[in-house]
Amino acid sequence: MYGDQGWGGHQAVSGQDPYAQDPNDPYGQVPYPRDGYAQDGYAQDGYSPSVHGQDLYGQDPYGHQQYAHGYPQDGQAFPQQQQQSAWDQQIQQGQQAQQGYDNGGWDGSYGAGMDPNDPYGYAAQGGVQEGFPQQAAHEPPPQDAQMPGETQQMPQVPQEAPQEPRESPQDRPDDHPFFRTDSAADGGDSAADDDEDAASEGRSKKSKKSKKSKKAESGTKRRSGVACLFVTVVLVGAVGGGGYFAYDFWQTRFGPAPDYAGQGTGQVEVEVPDGSGNAEIGSILAEKGVVKSSGAFVEAVEDSGKFVQPGSYSLRKEMSGAAAVKLMLSPAGNNALIVTEGMRDAAVYAAIDKKTGVKAGTTAGVAKKEAKNLGLPSWANDNAKIKDPLEGFLYPSRYSVAKKAKPADVLRKMVAEAKRNYARQDLEGKAKELGLKSPLQLITVASLVQAEGITHSDFRKMAEVVYNRLEPGNSQTNGKLEFDSTYNYIKNQSKLDISVSEIKGYDNPYNTYFYKGLPPGPIGNPGADALKASMNPTSDGWYYFVAIGNKSQFSKTYAEHQKWVDKFNKQQRENNG
Repeated sequence: MYGDQGWGGHQAVSGQDPYAQDPNDPYGQVPYPRDGYAQDGYAQDGYSPSVHGQDLYGQDPYGHQQYAHGYPQDGQAFPQQQQQSAWDQQIQQGQQAQQGYDNGGWDGSYGAGMDPNDPYGYAAQGGVQEGFPQQAAHEPPPQDAQMPGETQQMPQVPQEAPQEPRESPQDRPDDHPFFRTDSAADGGDSAADDDEDAASEGRSKKSKKSKKSKKAESGTKRRSGVACLFVTVVLVGAVGGGGYFAYDFWQTRFGPAPDYAGQGTGQVEVEVPDGSGNAEIGSILAEKGVVKSSGAFVEAVEDSGKFVQPGSYSLRKEMSGAAAVKLMLSPAGNNALIVTEGMRDAAVYAAIDKKTGVKAGTTAGVAKKEAKNLGLPSWANDNAKIKDPLEGFLYPSRYSVAKKAKPADVLRKMVAEAKRNYARQDLEGKAKELGLKSPLQLITVASLVQAEGITHSDFRKMAEVVYNRLEPGNSQTNGKLEFDSTYNYIKNQSKLDISVSEIKGYDNPYNTYFYKGLPPGPIGNPGADALKASMNPTSDGWYYFVAIGNKSQFSKTYAEHQKWVDKFNKQQRENNG
């Protein structure tokens, strides 16, 4: 195919000695290029001197080094022998690389499918390393393949029997139990036929394939139908499930919150704890069956632009979010009982009676009987002349009172709120700093400030008036407070025009016109502002005050105060006509 080969596979150039030596190479060593092909200055690139799997220099196809035909082993070599040794090393490296492919999982059938036009098997090998073309392992070498200069023929490698093509996974029938035919699954005719096929060595492959194809034909149709049905069910389920989750995702993220329609029916008592946000309140209402979802309630609150306070509410089942919010914001829906700043205990008791639906006077009787069991602080009720031990301890705030609530529970909740707010302040330390005997007296001062002051801006001046008048050596009032509010507390009234003879002649511990100093206890329930003002009064020298219209007028002397009193009396006469 390549013409008359020169030594070692080099095509000799016409008129040149194929064995010519390099003057710089006394042994005639031919240099090796980077791609592994032997080259010289007179020849084309040659091929490895291997013919049909036989190593022309004594190396067998399996890579075992041979020293046949009298090759020296003492390291001394003739030029031709050194040339052959170099070729041996080059060929051995190529064969070791080929063996690496064999160990990597190839089946070794390099001779299968050899192209007669490709004697070196490049196409069949599919990418053997460049410089080391391999011949088919099963092709017998030619009889005339001999070493140059030798007469002995190389031993012929026995030809292996051709291997049967392996069956690809795609050609094997499905052996999963789901795809087997009934007879095969039961171990019946299919297993028997397989045994018969294995035992009949004389049958041809064609008859085996024919029989298997006939057996599989009916089963394939059956399996195909079942498989199609199975795949259809899976696809329908996947599409249906995906659609459901997509719808659910859309509704959750972008759709309106689930909601009832209408005003609802029945009645449900709902308690919303302090500190609850809109989402928490909505969850409580949803659990009680008032609204369908927390989201519906939250959206309705945001639309209203108002704030739903914690507390007790009387609502209905299955209300729309908007209807629930509207009812909770209205007096009819919420069970709120509001204790205002300065509100007396008598008024609080009446409000509790009304909210809980009990007989008038019930809460007042419970307060008198259960005062010691309602959680009052240890410094409360420190005077035997105190009219009501709970006065000053029903803290001004908004309370939730359900229809069936017990008065004692409501009172206990209010006392707890007072204790919580009073505990934030150093009442005992402030009382001593201001010359008071106990925290209860500080609460009493705050109740007076709350009762006499008209606006919050009056509170600090009013507190100073109290402390200045309490001084025993003051020349203005001689230690008497002379507050109309203390007399009104005794009488459970709220009058502005009280005669001097009436008020000064009434003997009662709470009458500050009759007795010096503070009354035995608070005369109402002061708020936080009044308490803070009582702990931090002004120091401007105020002793007197009078309310004219909606403003308090303060004075440092009695003469100045009398001018304001005359103006007040004139207004009273004009108003009374």
